[in-house]
Amino acid sequence: MAILQDAQNGKITEEMKIVAADEGVSPEFIMRGLAAGRIVIPTSPYRDVKLCGIGEGLRTKVNASIGASSDIVDVDMEIQKAQAAQKAGADTLMELGTGGDFLDIRKKVCDAIDLSVGSVPLYQAFITAARRDGSIVHMTEDDLWSATEEQAKLGTNFMAIHTGINQVTLDRLKFQGRFGGLCSRGGAFMSTWMLHNEKENPLFEQVDYLIEILKEHDVTLSTGNGMRAGAIADATDRAQVQELIINAEVAEKAHQAGVQAIVEGPGHVPLDMVETNVKLMKAMSNNKPFYMLGPLVSDIGAGRDHIVTAIGASTAAAAGCDFLCYVTPAEHLALPNLEDVIEGVQTSKIAAHVGDTIKNKASRDVDLAMGRARAKLDWEAQYKLALDPELARCVRDSRAPGDEDACTMCGDFCALKIVNESYDLCK
Repeated sequence: MAILQDAQNGKITEEMKIVAADEGVSPEFIMRGLAAGRIVIPTSPYRDVKLCGIGEGLRTKVNASIGASSDIVDVDMEIQKAQAAQKAGADTLMELGTGGDFLDIRKKVCDAIDLSVGSVPLYQAFITAARRDGSIVHMTEDDLWSATEEQAKLGTNFMAIHTGINQVTLDRLKFQGRFGGLCSRGGAFMSTWMLHNEKENPLFEQVDYLIEILKEHDVTLSTGNGMRAGAIADATDRAQVQELIINAEVAEKAHQAGVQAIVEGPGHVPLDMVETNVKLMKAMSNNKPFYMLGPLVSDIGAGRDHIVTAIGASTAAAAGCDFLCYVTPAEHLALPNLEDVIEGVQTSKIAAHVGDTIKNKASRDVDLAMGRARAKLDWEAQYKLALDPELARCVRDSRAPGDEDACTMCGDFCALKIVNESYDLCK
């Protein structure tokens, strides 16, 4: 029996106990959150994973995305990036490859890590059609369903599926227009197919069948955000909100059918609209877990978009966003390399923690412990509490002080040491 059905029947499972212990909450809290749809724990009958709870009352989680492209297909590098993302602290991984052998690469990535892995089966369906018939417009509905089932059987734990793109959504997009175009690859694929074939989106039109597939293979649904803005000037426009309305309804339908569901949110959002987007999504979806792509709060950070994202992500997490997709320094410019992945994960982890200090007492307690360690000049405790202990130790050791208690920033005139020698301020 799937974990959601167990929760709805009032049964506390081993998975719930593990997540509860990790989060510092009671198993009953996790069970109630699952049953209500406010928490998800992505699982799979085909693969054992490190369990990760996502949702209300839990720490904000960070997803790292990797995947080969049509220009660069290096399977070993993708495996290394997946492993580096896990080591850097990613809570989940999305394998979003659009080049090479889809299933072989994804299987090797899944085998190399024990994180929950997500995917977008729509990519496989459209690119398979382009390779086979010369254009994405020749994709068939069977291509979609086959890709979804094939990826589920690899042990994929959650899937981003673009259920919210329908004829009404497209009408709103065409009527209002966009300054920054349509930046979602899934949105571009599906809208082009719909316009060329003059058909409705099968993922919307046959959503009951989609839910059956996900339920059979115990896959968590993440309602894809195909209408997200690619420029902050387009944020929270009619097409985005229309898609959100549909996705919130699909997520509720999935939950009622016994499928765990996450609702995805926008990517480029000005800072003053971040909290609005989080609260709007939460209100529309009955507080389903909210997965935000970034968000990027400015469009001019090329090469440093991970920093732009950290600003938006910390604000989003503080407002109630549950799940953040990292952005790397290579965003908008190139396929991320190994260093980009590590930098992206660690930057988003900081942002998530900053947000959590507003809504999660345990996170604030970590900062308090670091403050005390610094006041006492306890360097080993500071390393242990740092997000990246190896980096913290390496930086200090690379400019080793003459006085082991201090650092070379202040040297002989360390404020903390001066005060500590005179009186004790520490609580």
